[in-house]
This record gives sequence, structure tokens and C-alpha cells, in this order.
Amino acid sequence: MAEADASLKRSHAAGGWGALRSCGKHLLASGSALMGAKAMLKANQPDGFDCPGCAWGDPEHGSSFEFCENGVKAVAWESTERRATPAFFAEHSLSALRGWTDYELENVGRLTHPMRYDAATDRYVETTWDEAFATIGKELRALNSPDEAEFYTSGRASNEAAFLYQLFARAYGTNNFPDCSNMCHEASGVGLIQSIGIGKGTVLLEDFHHADAIIVIGQNPATNHPRMLGDLRKAAMRGARVAVLNPVRERGLERFADPQDKIEMIRGGSTSIATHYFQPKLGGDMAAIRGVAKIVFARDAAETAAGRPSILDQAFIAEHTRGLDAWRAEVEATDWGRIEDQSGLTYDQIETLAEVYLGAERVIATWAMGVTQHKHSVATVREIANLLFLRGHVGREGAGLCPVRGHSNVQGDRTVGINENPPAWLLDNLDQEFGIVSPRRPGHNVLHAIHAMVEGRSRAFIGLGGNFARATPDTPIVTEALRRCRLTVQIATKPNLGHMAVGEVAYLLPCLGRTEIDRNSRGKTQIVTVEDSMSMVHGSGGINKPASKLLKSEVAIIAGMAAATLGDGLGWAAMADDHDLIRDRLSRVIPGFEDFNVRVRKPRGFWLRNAATEREWLTPSAKAEFSAAPLPIEVEHQQARKTEGQFVLQTFRSHDQYNTTVYGLDDRYRGVYGERRVVFMNPDDIAAIGAEPNGRIDVVGSADDGRHRVAEDFRLIAYDIPRGCIAGYYPELNVVVPFNKAGDGSDTPLSKSTLVSLRPREAA
Repeated sequence: MAEADASLKRSHAAGGWGALRSCGKHLLASGSALMGAKAMLKANQPDGFDCPGCAWGDPEHGSSFEFCENGVKAVAWESTERRATPAFFAEHSLSALRGWTDYELENVGRLTHPMRYDAATDRYVETTWDEAFATIGKELRALNSPDEAEFYTSGRASNEAAFLYQLFARAYGTNNFPDCSNMCHEASGVGLIQSIGIGKGTVLLEDFHHADAIIVIGQNPATNHPRMLGDLRKAAMRGARVAVLNPVRERGLERFADPQDKIEMIRGGSTSIATHYFQPKLGGDMAAIRGVAKIVFARDAAETAAGRPSILDQAFIAEHTRGLDAWRAEVEATDWGRIEDQSGLTYDQIETLAEVYLGAERVIATWAMGVTQHKHSVATVREIANLLFLRGHVGREGAGLCPVRGHSNVQGDRTVGINENPPAWLLDNLDQEFGIVSPRRPGHNVLHAIHAMVEGRSRAFIGLGGNFARATPDTPIVTEALRRCRLTVQIATKPNLGHMAVGEVAYLLPCLGRTEIDRNSRGKTQIVTVEDSMSMVHGSGGINKPASKLLKSEVAIIAGMAAATLGDGLGWAAMADDHDLIRDRLSRVIPGFEDFNVRVRKPRGFWLRNAATEREWLTPSAKAEFSAAPLPIEVEHQQARKTEGQFVLQTFRSHDQYNTTVYGLDDRYRGVYGERRVVFMNPDDIAAIGAEPNGRIDVVGSADDGRHRVAEDFRLIAYDIPRGCIAGYYPELNVVVPFNKAGDGSDTPLSKSTLVSLRPREAA
């Protein structure tokens, strides 16, 4: 492979002094460095707030500083002294603001007043909470059907807000709950429910302290959940093997210097994370795992033929699983040439990965969106589960399945009822507790909602946080769909580009952030709760003074809209004024939350029971289910080879970014500074298309549906990535990701497997 740009040679570890300098930089840039620094001392502590960043678990609250570089960025971003006041909106029309970048617009600062869109001036203008709630209620009541409204949820919403939100929508009459999880880990939930009966991981944080091998698939913890690197580092230091499968060579998975390790920092040392690093081609993970299983079965056959014991956990398989024979036959019938071509790995590489798996008594498999944003993602998740079943690596200490969620409460939102296709027991419990009649028909997920708005079947959109227009695929299409709505309501802490896509009637409603104090009418400080990736439920109470006296909590805003729409028969005002009332009622609706108000006030909160961790399988067969799915006929990188100049694109985050929130314009670990419009590409592929590193190109999406998709003016960066595969940042590249192609069984956009071509700028 040709030499990559010298500027991209990785000579130092992730974390370390670079992370500390970055923390200082972002705290200073917020204009409230002292407040931000004080806030970080309360992050993930019993008497503080749960970090608004990722959903990685906390070890023991109060035992140490439990925050990371990106947690500091999140807190600095929220606690900034800058303000987006009515005067700002009076100065700038929405037409003008649509030309700003994501970073520029969010950098304006915190929203301070409820705002209403005025079409005559094309501006947001100040309004009152009473007027906003009254008009929203009137507009919702005027729809022809409750199913014309979409209730979108961001994973940062608390359990209390999410529970009240789903109650509002169901009392109103719809199950339309497009949720941010539809665009990320939906395949994990679907696949795990089919395999083990529950859509959550089976490990606790402590299991990482006992694992002999950790297989990290399609995941970049250094950027997306940096505190995980600390646990991987500890595992590596005690001799556990860490095998990484990731098309892109990521520095944080190679070496990590823990900023909280004083000796390591003083000595300028670091710890190797990955003992083995494999770079499958995009979409090749299922084939790689299939290859490991094929070797395991061959080894097992050889052992038993020689009269030695099976290397499989036959007792676990016999007592707890169903379907092994069908999967084994499928694996043994899969040709090695197909496995190697589809995975992009050689037999020797796959055999090495198999040795890691077979050499461990306890194995954890972790994964993120590198696994879940493909057409065959559900089948891949189930293939991972299959592999762990073979040697009984589910339901015991130091082993298990670990999908690593992103936003701090995306798992909790689902737990408390944000689900477009809810189970009957949930609706029955809601109806009994609140005396309502919940709708039984399935509602809309994200892709359903986009189609409904595009086709005019949905006419109202309410966004509980997030940035729907920028997080979703086909940005211009979704933006136009929002603008065709009769009503749009955005609940947020800062303005973003999604808020510039307004309906005929539109409101921008400012809410408290996770770090801010929420006091009720009696002066009592309110807490909320969140659930992390390990099913631990934590309390969270803000400590900072609110950015404006006019801010309301998400709970209060939801309650205000609900009361204005439905009346106060369900006690919306009382629940908004006392979150304990919400938790009491939630505890009678959702199993596992008994004594909610008592248990959540204990240090570290409490664990929501996961039946699969105790080897109780909530599947129809009451067994863990092997999947016998065949490999895909071909994956996107194989399709791309058929057309000259075509590549498969994955979108991902920069290091100065969390989901659609852009904290800065640097990507320190990948050597990118001051820009975001870049495409990472194998240097041999750059040469093959007749381009040069640092040349400017347009990224042109597939047009097989007649739509023209192009992302203009990006810089090519030579990088260590397999040939035929390219990568770049979202949301800038979402414009070429089609909304009408999705994962089988998950409806997740194909953000890691989008077919594109590259066009030199001089030809544009």
C-alpha cells in the first residue's frame, strides 16, 4: 500500500496530555471554565448528575473522577455563557441561518426564551409558554387523526420525560414514536430479542474485570465512549486479549494513556489496547465471525474424532439452546472463498481470531454501529450471539454480549415505553394505571415517519431533543418534509440546523440541561433518572444555575403540551411539579422498577434484572436460539467492484463531535484539524482514480431511485482503510445516504454501507 500522508502517522497514544489539553481548551472556550470544572467533579457521582454524553457504565459513584474528555466537552457545551436570545433571532432570518454550519449555529449558545416562528418576517419571535402550549394543543386536536403526529425522542431524554412523553402520545391516540435508536442500535435490539429474548446486553461493568478475551467489533471507544478505554486498558494490563475488528485503524484501540493515571502521565507512558487488530471490509463482520465458527467446528470435529472431549460447552448447548444443528450445517456448507472475499480477511487472520476465542475461558463480545448500520445487521448480531453460545459465554461472570449504546439514556427510553410497536403488557398496564385506552396499532419508526411526512400522511412533528433533520438520511428530503408539516415543535437547549426546518406553525422551546438545577414550586430540587448500557438505573440532579429563568424541564414542557391537548385529567401538572409521582406510577407500569423512588437514591442506583444473565430465555421456545441465516449473497463492497469508480462509504463521528453535536473542528486521533469536509480513502484507491492526496472531490450517491444525491467539495485524505471502502463524517455526508434503503428487520439506515462514486471538483 502506498504511504499515507505524513501528517496522519500515529506516533502517540489516545488520551494522555492531548486529552487534558483538549479538556482545558473546551472549558475555556465555553466562557465559564470555573463552573464547568466544578460541574465535572459532580459528573457520575451520587450527589451529582449523570454525564449527558455516552451510556457507558459507572463503576462506583464517588470512588474517583468518573468523566472523560468527551464528557468534559458535553458539559462545557451545555454550561457555556453564550446565549441565543430573542435579539439573535431578530437579527437573523431562518433563510440566512440555514446557510450556517452545524458548529456555527450551536456555538451561538443556550436558548433563553420560548420562540414562535413568524412566517411574515421569516424569524423566530419571542412568545409565552401559555401561548405556545395553547396553540400546540389546538393544532394537535385539529388533526384528522392522532396518527398524523410524530413524537420523536432523543436518547438524552430522562426516564421520567420519556415515560410522560409516551403516556401523552398514547393518551392522545398514537404509537408514532420515531426514536434515535432506530438509526443506531435497532438491529441489536431485534437480533438479541430473537436470540436471547431481551434486546439488551448481558454483561455488567464488573464482567470486564474477569474476561480473558474481549472481541471489539465495529466500534471506536476513543471517540464514542472514551471511559470504556479505561476498562479495556485494565483488561489488557492484566493479560486479557483484546481483538479488534474495525475497517479503520483507530488510534484509541491501539494505545491509550489514561489521564487519571498519574504515574503513566508523568512518565509519558501508555498501554497497548488491542492485542490483535483486524480490518475487515465494510459489511464483512458476519463473514469474519462465520469463519471463526467454521474453524471452531472443524477443531471440535477433530477432537471428538480422536476420542477427546468436545471443545464446545455441550451441557450449556443441550440445556439452554435450540437450533445448533441447522446453524452448524449452514456454517460447514459455507465456502472459504466466499468467507474471505466477503470479510476482506485471509484464512490466517480468521484463524488467529479463532485462537483468541478458543484460548479464553471467558469471552465478551462488544459492538456498536459498525455492526448495526448494514442491510444484514440483524443477522450479524445473531451470528455474534451464535458464536458465544458455542462455549457457554452468556449468563456467567466475565462473559457475555455487550452492545454499547451511544446517548446516555437511549436504552432507558426504550425500557420505559418509547416503542412504536409496544408489547401488549405495556399497553395493558398503562391503561390500568391511568384509565386510558391505548392504541393497539403499530406506529411509525424513523423511516416510517420520514415516508409519512414526505407523502403528506403526517402533518405534525414534535422533537424531544435531538436534531432529526441532520441525524436522518437524505438531508434535503427530510428537511423539505418537515417544512411541509402543519406543526413542528422542537424542545432543545441550543439552536441547531434542524430547527430551521419549520412547519406552518412552529415552536422552539428551551429546556433545562442535564447539568442544571430543577426546582419545583415548593423549592425542592428535582432529580431524573437514566439507564446505562449495563442496565443500571442512576439518579441525576443538576448543580448549575439555569441558563435562563424562563427555562422549563423536559418533563414540565411535555406536561404543559399534554394538559393543553387533553386536559389535566391525568394529573399532568402534579407530575411535572413532583417527579416522585411519575416514578411511583412508572413503578406500577414497568416491571423491575418496584420501590423506584427508594432504590434510585442509593449510590450507583440499581440494576434492572436481565433474565438472560441468569440463563432464563424469554424466547417463544424458552431457549437461547441459534440463527441459521446464510451469509448475504453479496455485501456492498462486493457490489461496488462491479462498477468502475464505485466505493462503499461509512459515515462516522469526528473526535470533536457527539452524534450531530459538533464541539469543534478537530479530529485529533485521525490528524484532521480545522475542517470536517474530508473523505478518508486508501492511498492506492486515490491513485487508481487519478487523484492526489488532499485533492478536492464531490461524493455522488446512488441514483437508482431517480434522486440526485451529492455532497460537494470534500478533501481526500490518504488513510489506513481497506481498498474499496471510504469514510467521512456525518451529518455532512448524510445527504448521500438514501432514506429508502434500510436494514432487514431493523429499518436502520445503511450509514455504514452506502454506495457512492467520487467526482473531481474540476469536473463539477
